[in-house]
Amino acid sequence: MQLGIDDLAFATAGRYLDLADLAPVHGVEPAKYTVGLGQDRMSVCAPDEDVVTLAAAAALPLVEALADDERAAIRTVLLATESGIDQSKSAGVYVHALLGLSPAARVVELKQACYSGTSALQMALALVARNPEQKVLVICSDVARYDIGSAGEPTQGCGAVAMLVTANPRLVAIEPVSGLHTSDVMDFWRPNYRTTAVVDGRLSLRAYTDALTGAWEDFRAQGGAEFGDIDAFVYHQPFTKMAVKAHAHLTRLAGAPRDAAVMDAQIADTLRYNREIGNSYTASMYIGLVSLLDHATEDLGGSRIGFFSYGSGAVGELFTGVVQPGYRAHLRTAAHRRLLDERDRVSHAEYLRIVAPVNPVDGGEHDVERLTRGPFRLAAITGHQRLYEPTTAAATAVA
Repeated sequence: MQLGIDDLAFATAGRYLDLADLAPVHGVEPAKYTVGLGQDRMSVCAPDEDVVTLAAAAALPLVEALADDERAAIRTVLLATESGIDQSKSAGVYVHALLGLSPAARVVELKQACYSGTSALQMALALVARNPEQKVLVICSDVARYDIGSAGEPTQGCGAVAMLVTANPRLVAIEPVSGLHTSDVMDFWRPNYRTTAVVDGRLSLRAYTDALTGAWEDFRAQGGAEFGDIDAFVYHQPFTKMAVKAHAHLTRLAGAPRDAAVMDAQIADTLRYNREIGNSYTASMYIGLVSLLDHATEDLGGSRIGFFSYGSGAVGELFTGVVQPGYRAHLRTAAHRRLLDERDRVSHAEYLRIVAPVNPVDGGEHDVERLTRGPFRLAAITGHQRLYEPTTAAATAVA
């Protein structure tokens, strides 16, 4: 019996800032971002969009595609995020309600910087192994925010990926061996009293590659596949150029031939969506997976994919999966392309207006401006509660 990802979709905000419009504000050439970071655009969350609305939007097509009995088999929802909205209540509980899922389910939020989506996936695989009749809904959802004018500002973004984890998956079967690495590093963190992260950029780059080294060495020690037996690689992408650097590092580490054309082919399709979305923290590696499946010109059925998931602080995991024959019949390529193409480009001034509001902390009544075109929105923050509602775009949502 194989276990893995049976269905997959992503969501992002309805607006984006072109980094060519941010570069002159920072006094740099656009190439610093488009070439140096490998980023063209970054999605910008409106005030009524957050990790809950993004997560529910990503998961909605997966849930709608299920028959009633299949929907009832979702007995676990795992939501991974580092953009938490509450110190106690899981953001996944809101998502569970918006999707109309059965109350006979467990719902948990997981946190470890950008890594926790992989932890959720591995937990899901274990649950399905124990009971192959059940399905687990795994969602990675984040909003990357840095201080306005800071070096991190062009690496912002937002997005969510939903994965249905089952036995006998139609998309990717996850193989059992993982390479793991954890070290206590203060490269990136966000204290409770801050709305934006604290970053040591140089240390973070080194921590990433150190974790990749440790995870790869452990992966091989655990009996994982040789480098030459892996056809494509998907990396965590705080910016796409980081994946390029990481792949060059792993190629050297594995002692593989440094053929530029081969190296590029192994990762190029994984970078396409992230160039347009920006950093989505827990979701970024899995958006890379969607990008690979959606853009590969050759049929990937039977191909082995290597995954490296990284979360600052720091935790890394390297594992592999095999693309299943016939996977293309189950992709949502057209919907994903339409989602990106239909976003609105905002000016820098409009971007500043959109991101200026902060969540009120007085417990009073605060309606939230209606801006999203997504299927769900944050309608108000009142009485210390966040109130969500479906929009007209969710007219086909399950009851």
